[in-house]
Amino acid sequence: MRRLLFILLTACTLTAKAQVHDIVCGETTRIDTTHTRALGLRLNTLGFFHDNEYSSQLTKGYSLPGARITPAITYNPIQQVHLEVGAAALVYNGANKYPCYAYHDIAKWKGNQYQKGMHILPWVRAQIDFRHLSVVVGNIYGGANHRLIEPLYNPEHNLSADPEMGFQLILNRKHIAMDTWMDWQSYIFNLDSHQEAFTVGSHARLLWNAPTSRLHWYTPIQLLIQHRGGEQDTTALGVQTICNASLGVGLRANMQRTHLTRIDAEVNAVASYQQSGTLWPFDTGMALHAQSSVTLWDRLNMRIGYVGAPRQYVSLYGSPLYGTLSIRPDNYHYQYSGNHTLYAKADYCHTFGNGYALGAQLAAYKSMGQQIDDFNFHFGIYLRIDPTIILKRF
Repeated sequence: MRRLLFILLTACTLTAKAQVHDIVCGETTRIDTTHTRALGLRLNTLGFFHDNEYSSQLTKGYSLPGARITPAITYNPIQQVHLEVGAAALVYNGANKYPCYAYHDIAKWKGNQYQKGMHILPWVRAQIDFRHLSVVVGNIYGGANHRLIEPLYNPEHNLSADPEMGFQLILNRKHIAMDTWMDWQSYIFNLDSHQEAFTVGSHARLLWNAPTSRLHWYTPIQLLIQHRGGEQDTTALGVQTICNASLGVGLRANMQRTHLTRIDAEVNAVASYQQSGTLWPFDTGMALHAQSSVTLWDRLNMRIGYVGAPRQYVSLYGSPLYGTLSIRPDNYHYQYSGNHTLYAKADYCHTFGNGYALGAQLAAYKSMGQQIDDFNFHFGIYLRIDPTIILKRF
């Protein structure tokens, strides 16, 4: 065990291209200039079957079989401006009503509101591109596009969370790539009986050399802050502000070989902090995240990793398997003295031209601590169909 941890810490990934959620759930953020002055129909569909076989003291197992469907009318009046108007629908096989929520605890805010048939929301996006900066208002490029490490963001939310909506700044320069956003999750009118809530996030990567270099070095800096409350809040919950942050260093070896595409390694120090409120039973926590991976044929990604919380750590949107706080309904908010999780994952993703991809993932987790001894695994298959059909050119 010590030898494995030593290898992870010293050879310890910037998100590799072959990781399945980045391809089947991510979007290209630059405007397609070939669609200038063209009215299009985007058929953005993601079908999935994701099964969590968990027997954990931290969370229960469950399955997510269904589809995300986001059709939209698109128009680029000039090369630097992109507009989309449509709808975002989430459908789970066998479900007939859906609570209006995002992530696992938002039901506390809107638990009495339901939709029948499918969970559907309006979809509106306006984007303008400058030379190095993209400004997005409305439905932003969220989820997998933020490229957050898993202790901060569970990729499974790509299959369950509401589309992020607010504004976003995407910066790409020679020595820095930055994604900064605000996701407004719960709006309140006067005398509403739930809380206002929004999340502010940022992911900056300091690039010490070109990403195409044989050995590419970078420093990832990530931050998530969620605020609940507001001046018109009529609840007795009070203002609550919680956050996660990480700082790390990473290395990518571009192998430029037919079978071995890349070797990636990254290590991060991760923190949780409760600035106000009592949502979490403790105010501060720390964890260490280390991961290394290889990418073969630019399609198969295999990685091993370690997340260690020696005393206490909790994540806003990360997997509960990495923390020390239980979210099981029968064990809710029980705090464990520590948690050390080893994991191994294999992703395969094959693209069929622009906008079509088929992916699969298998993952296993071993959590250990004075009060924890769990083995869990999940698997999934995902199909992305995302063409844009030109209806008329002006």
